[in-house]
Amino acid sequence: MKKTLEEHAARFDEKAGEYDDSKSDEYRACANLVVEHAAPESDDIVLDLGTGTGAIALALAPDADQVVGRDISEEMLAEAERKADDDDLTNLEFDRGTFREPNYDGPVDLVTSNFALHHLSDAEKREAIAVIADLEPRKFVLGDVMFFGEPDPDDPFYSPEVDDPATVGMLADAFTDAGFSLTAVERVHEQVGVLVAERSPTAVDATAEE
Repeated sequence: MKKTLEEHAARFDEKAGEYDDSKSDEYRACANLVVEHAAPESDDIVLDLGTGTGAIALALAPDADQVVGRDISEEMLAEAERKADDDDLTNLEFDRGTFREPNYDGPVDLVTSNFALHHLSDAEKREAIAVIADLEPRKFVLGDVMFFGEPDPDDPFYSPEVDDPATVGMLADAFTDAGFSLTAVERVHEQVGVLVAERSPTAVDATAEE
């Protein structure tokens, strides 16, 4: 991680009020794909990590039993709660949490995240995916900055001073090592995509036997 959690939180606290209006077309396309692939059932509990102002969480709430949003920015969480109140959504719960310490120990059916994991180093991403696997969701839908090829150093989609995107291959390996299988890969941009990872039958069987 190129900055501390506190530094990242402060940066997003400052952006919270204008965050939704500042996002790119690629971000919005990515978010739409995350929602589409998550497709929760009426009894599903969704954990949305790096929830920000709640774009994914609020979109999934009408179809899910409960959506739990976690973020490191208090101001972003406040925006998410305000939007949930405006929409009269009562099955949302927001609190502080990170990828590696989600601050949640209840059941999880689906995990979602959009444009947040890339703040972690590759080693930290692996650790985060392993932590998420331990929650035993059936599916993890990740939308993020990721490299499908060699990034153009003269035209980066990300901010090198604060972001640390991984290659699609590295993320695929991390999911596989954690007991997931990639079931969909969507490229939005050469540096933006959505990965859908589902728990493999062997991982589910092993969990059932423990």
